[in-house]
Amino acid sequence: MSFLDHLEELRSRLLKSIVALAVGFGVAWGYHEEIFHFMLTPLKQANPSLELIATTPTEAIMLYMKMSFFVGIFIAAPFLLYQIWAFISPGLYAHEKGYAIPFVMFGTAFFITGAAFGHYYLFPVTLKFLGEFGGQDIKFMPRITEYYDFYSWFLLALGIVFQVPVIIFVLARIGIVTAGFLLRQFKWAVLLSFIVAAVVTPTPDMVTQTLLALPMIGLYLLGVLVAAVFGKKRKSAA
Repeated sequence: MSFLDHLEELRSRLLKSIVALAVGFGVAWGYHEEIFHFMLTPLKQANPSLELIATTPTEAIMLYMKMSFFVGIFIAAPFLLYQIWAFISPGLYAHEKGYAIPFVMFGTAFFITGAAFGHYYLFPVTLKFLGEFGGQDIKFMPRITEYYDFYSWFLLALGIVFQVPVIIFVLARIGIVTAGFLLRQFKWAVLLSFIVAAVVTPTPDMVTQTLLALPMIGLYLLGVLVAAVFGKKRKSAA
């Protein structure tokens, strides 16, 4: 494919992804109140007495729209992952293109697992720590927009981070990485995990960053195991 062909292919994949996101948004919008109450679960888990506030007349409806788009990403995730695979697949051998189904299936599963880990465990722990940090002299009254921005960024980042074993699976199957190579780079993986955790978490405390970095290190080790089990040498012919 020429450079212009690659650009045309990218444009086509992006347009299809936008349509999928629009469909996901429409589906999620029909359940925006249920989604809102679900989003509040970590807040209630951290502190049942906390309530969100709105400071502008349009804040609630804008929140519902952003929430619907956010959930639409999860609804469209299998299709979006397929579009990513379809874009890179022309550069693979014929036998390697068959990994599309496991890539989409496990990529979606790990994406949802990462978000669930954030929703049910890491986010409530972070909120509880931050909410109690001010002590008795500071009353914690978060705005709904600020809470949502914090929540959505947290879950989306975790969903992306949880793609590490899936990416390693694909790279190992086509022979780019091996378990031995990954083990030799383990110290750099640990360092990178803490750097990513420091960027993803909006707080400077080491407790929250460590709670995020440890699962990332565990995912990397899972990727090493995946590479050891499923990895093979790259073939030279289709």
